[in-house]
Amino acid sequence: MKRACAIVLVLLLTLSAVGCTGQNQQQDSVYKTNLMLDTIVQITLYDWEDSSTIDLAFDEIRRLESLLSVEQEGSDLYRLAQAAGKEWVEISSETEEVLRLSKEYYTLSQGHFDVTIGPLVDLWNIHNGEGHYPTQEELDVTLPLINSDDLLVEEGRAYLAREGMIANLGAIAKGYIADRVKDLLVEQGVEHAVIDLGRNILLIGGRPDGSNFTVGVQDPNQEEGVLADTVAASDKSVVTSGINERKFTYNGKEYHHVLDPFTGFPADTGLASVTILSDNSAQGDALSTTCLLLGPEEGMQLIESLDGVEALFITTDGELIPSSGYEAYRYQA
Repeated sequence: MKRACAIVLVLLLTLSAVGCTGQNQQQDSVYKTNLMLDTIVQITLYDWEDSSTIDLAFDEIRRLESLLSVEQEGSDLYRLAQAAGKEWVEISSETEEVLRLSKEYYTLSQGHFDVTIGPLVDLWNIHNGEGHYPTQEELDVTLPLINSDDLLVEEGRAYLAREGMIANLGAIAKGYIADRVKDLLVEQGVEHAVIDLGRNILLIGGRPDGSNFTVGVQDPNQEEGVLADTVAASDKSVVTSGINERKFTYNGKEYHHVLDPFTGFPADTGLASVTILSDNSAQGDALSTTCLLLGPEEGMQLIESLDGVEALFITTDGELIPSSGYEAYRYQA
């Protein structure tokens, strides 16, 4: 899972040093931070004293990453790529669930959300401000490998139909992991918490006093920390994807990491970021990327067709485009 800068900031929390444990007596909360999933992860439990509960969550994140990251040798996704076009691969129930979800969003997005985009991700190799601008010949070889219809999933196993195919879950795995961490914490009895996996924020309940958590939305056209808007919510997922997260410059032009599986190039739809409010983080993760690829008109049509989902689109010109029900979540000072 490649690095994604945190573009959603929980205003009531302060990120501390990596690996730090803290307790806020005034708010009766405990928190821990760690460098995981190639980003800073922070989990804060309110009305809770035992910080070891967070260690269970960190262990679960590590376990799931070891299954779902194509970059980790021996993971389900790594083995699936190695066996592409050759044989079926046994996978965990969690990997099966994420792959099935991915195929559902592939259908919902009319092919724009496609986890078999792995060869294209590797071709561009955008990371830490560097990347590779592909030739047309390279694209001609790579694009035919992208087709989730050729990703077959059965109970306990999966298969990529052609050699060279790679399934990369970077656009949904972090959200799925956040959902599973929430399940674990709720099972432990946690009722009020914030799970911050970089750009994926998942809220368990609200604050102990009954008020909402407040979550700031980064302005993608400004420097880090400048907010475009603020939402107030309880027991919701707030996920943002933006073209400002990972990029590099080639011949004086910037190219970002949100790649279009049809053209092979970074999406150019006029959207700079998409924030999704929904009940689960995997959905928010998938939809935020999908809408960036679809653009403002088709993307908003999709959002308005879904129950329980609201969105805030921010264009490259700085315009804020909210969904019809977004206003109910906008923070009023």
